[in-house]
Parts: sequence; C-alpha cells; structure tokens
Amino acid sequence: MALVSSLASAFDPSPLQDTCVAIAEPENAVFVNGKFCKNPNLTKAEDFFYSGLDKPGNISNPVGSAVTPVNVEQIPGLNTLGISAVRIDYAPYGQNPPHTHPRATEILTVLEGTLLVGFVTSNPENRLFTKVLNKGDVFVFPIGLIHFQFNIGHTNAVAIAGLSSQNPGVITIANAVFGSDPAIDPDVLSRAFQLDKNVVKNLQSRFWYDNN
Repeated sequence: MALVSSLASAFDPSPLQDTCVAIAEPENAVFVNGKFCKNPNLTKAEDFFYSGLDKPGNISNPVGSAVTPVNVEQIPGLNTLGISAVRIDYAPYGQNPPHTHPRATEILTVLEGTLLVGFVTSNPENRLFTKVLNKGDVFVFPIGLIHFQFNIGHTNAVAIAGLSSQNPGVITIANAVFGSDPAIDPDVLSRAFQLDKNVVKNLQSRFWYDNN
C-alpha cells in the first residue's frame, strides 16, 4: 500500500539567490514571493537600509501605543529573506491589543519600561502564558497565536521585536471582529460572544483604532 502525504508550510520559502530586492515595476522582473525582483546588477546599499527606528511613534491614541514596522515595504532588500522588525512605543497603561501574526513568530525585547505580555494557545486548551517583562527581558510569541503587550508602568515603554517573515501580517482581534467591512451579522456575534444583540451593535458602531 502506498502512503501519500502532503505538507503545508506557513513560513516564507528559502531564497534561491543572494538578493531579490523588491520593486514595483514588473518589466524585466521575476515574480518571487509576492514581490518582483530588481536586476541584481542594479542593487545598491540603500535597498537594505532604513533610518528612523530611533524616533518614537505617536502614542496619543485610544490604545496608547504605536507600532513602527520595518518590513519589505520599508526595506525592499528584505524580499525573500523571511525576516522583519518593529518598534513598539507604549504610553503609561497603553497596550498593543490582542492580535495575531498569521505568517510569523515574534521575539520581543523590552528596551525601556515594564510590560505585561502574554499569548493564548489554540483550542481546546486556550492556555494563557503570561509574564512581566522589564528592561532587557525577551519573550517569544509563537506564529499565529493571539498575543498582547500592556504597559503596567507609570512611564512610557519601548520594545523592539523581530518577526520571522518579510511581511508577517497582523490581525487585531477586536478590529477584525467588530470593525470588519462589511460588518458581520450581529446575530452571529451575539451568539458567538454570548452578548445581547444591542451590545454587539454598539461595539460595531465604534471606531476601532489601528496602531500599526
């Protein structure tokens, strides 16, 4: 009896060449991993460079945080390399709300402040792993799992995170569920969250801020 198996991978594929700097123009380019590749002979140092991660993001918003991404959109040389980074700034008691990265594991390092962080495993356990992090502490959020960071300190906090994808994606849970366009039928959410239908409609009527 022959056994046949199939394997699906959510990770970025390994590159087949030294560089594949992303370009917008398809002329004389090869489509690889979501971005066209620049002719290697035209590649320059600036294709692998970004400046500005030392500047804090605007944390004057409803969630009290700001995410500054450094992915393939900011550094085209990241194309096919399977890595990116973010800077996250937090106001006192600000948070990076529960969210998930569908294409990346995240490793976060606290540069300043004190953060309560955590992630929740998949069904059926839905086990919460949580930790208080101080300056210099590191925490990992596994790929695809819902996670969060909350500044429990009285001062601003800053963190830097690396992600295992050139384009990790982000799905903020509240935004996706209650702020979808078009809106999800309130009857669906009312039963799913065991809430009164009017409560669901109220949540759907709000503006859900995106800190990314």
